[in-house]
Amino acid sequence: MDPTQKKQDDELLQLVTFSIGEEEFGVNILKVQEIIRTMEITRVPRAPEFVEGVINLRGKVIPIIDLRRRFGLTPKPHDKNTRIIVIEINNIIVGFVVDAVSEVLRIPTSTVEPPPPVVAGMDSDYISGVGKLQNRLLIMLDLDKLLSNDDMELLSTM
Repeated sequence: MDPTQKKQDDELLQLVTFSIGEEEFGVNILKVQEIIRTMEITRVPRAPEFVEGVINLRGKVIPIIDLRRRFGLTPKPHDKNTRIIVIEINNIIVGFVVDAVSEVLRIPTSTVEPPPPVVAGMDSDYISGVGKLQNRLLIMLDLDKLLSNDDMELLSTM
């Protein structure tokens, strides 16, 4: 075996895992700025349906996106487990509402497969792979690709 191949197999991805409904997702921890509890969200008139509103986080106004709505799922009232994952996309700080944050995981890159062709359609570019864990699958998201350029332009004006 080529030594560089062995090193690649041993390389670990560090992920923040969270749930939306029954599904478990993971995002690269390097993309996550912070994870916060929900707070007062101010609605924004004529915002896209998946934009829940904006929050004031330490003096910065941050748009909040409901991942349930973004994925076309039924909205769910926030509860004690609901969290906002704050990330930066193209110099815009955005918060994503998730049902619950599970854990920080380290998984070998060798356990991640590309998304199956069925989900690798045009509007699922944000699925970067599927992590195979012992008794579950983890859908890997590339949050940078979750929003279109038009969405990002709209968010930058909020």
